Amino acid sequence: MQDGEVLHGGVGVIVPVLRDAGTAVIKVSFPHPGNDFEPDAFAAWGGRGAVLLYERDDSQYGMLLERVESSTLAEVEDSDEVASVAGRISRRLAIPAAAGLPRLKDEAGAWEEQLLRDAAELEHPMPAYVVDAALATIRELATVQPEVLIHGDFHARNILRAEREDWLAVDPKGYVGDPAYDAGNLLRVRAVLNFIENDDGVKLAHRFLDIYTEAAEIDREQAQRWSQLLLVQGAFWGRRHGFRRARSGSSLDRITAFAGELATLLS
Repeated sequence: MQDGEVLHGGVGVIVPVLRDAGTAVIKVSFPHPGNDFEPDAFAAWGGRGAVLLYERDDSQYGMLLERVESSTLAEVEDSDEVASVAGRISRRLAIPAAAGLPRLKDEAGAWEEQLLRDAAELEHPMPAYVVDAALATIRELATVQPEVLIHGDFHARNILRAEREDWLAVDPKGYVGDPAYDAGNLLRVRAVLNFIENDDGVKLAHRFLDIYTEAAEIDREQAQRWSQLLLVQGAFWGRRHGFRRARSGSSLDRITAFAGELATLLS
C-alpha cells in the first residue's frame, strides 16, 4: 500500500509503501545499462553500509528497498564530517566482488580515447601536463584494478540519513575496481558544489582527501590521482555536454573552469 508522495531522481521514481514487515520503498529505474547491476550490489552488501534489498524484479528495473530519510550527506555543511562519514561507508562497501559485475578496468580504453579526443577538439585552459597526468592515471591505475565491489557513483547526495544506521548509501552502479575511484568522484562533486566559492578551495580539497582516505583506509596518492583524472574528465564533459545544474552560460563556465583549476593543482 502506498504510504506517501511519489518521489523521483535523475533515473527513477521512488514510491513509499507499507508492507506486513513495516515500511519500505519501491524503486523503478529507467531501463539503462548503468542501472543493470544496482540490485546485485545491494544483494552483495546485505545492508552493510547501504540500504537493504527486500525484493527485485529485474525485468521491470524494480526493487523493494529499505526506506530511509530524504536528507542527504550533501546537506551537511561540515566537510570534515562529510569526508569522515563517506570514508567509513566506502570502507564497508569495499568487499570482494562476485563474477558477472562490470569491471571498471574494461572502461580504461574508452576513457583514454575520449580524453585524447576532448583535448584535441575542445578549447580549454588546462596545461598539457595536466592532461598527461590524467592519461597516466588511466594507463597506470585504471587498466589494473582490484577485484573489489565499489559504489561507482559515490557522492554525498547518494548517502542518506536512516534509522537502522545513521547513514546508508543508495543508487550504486555495482562496479568492480579501485575503491580510490569512489574517492575521486566524491571529491569532484563536493568541490564543485561546496569549494568553488572559497578562496581556500585547494586547501579544502587536500584536507578532504586526507580525512576521507584515513577513514576509508585507502592510499592517499591513488585517491588524489583518481580525483585529478575525474576532474579533468568533468571539465571536458561540461564543455561538451553541460551539467544538469548548469547547461550553459556563466554558471557552466565557472564550474568547468574551477574543475580544470583544481585538476591542475592536484596534478
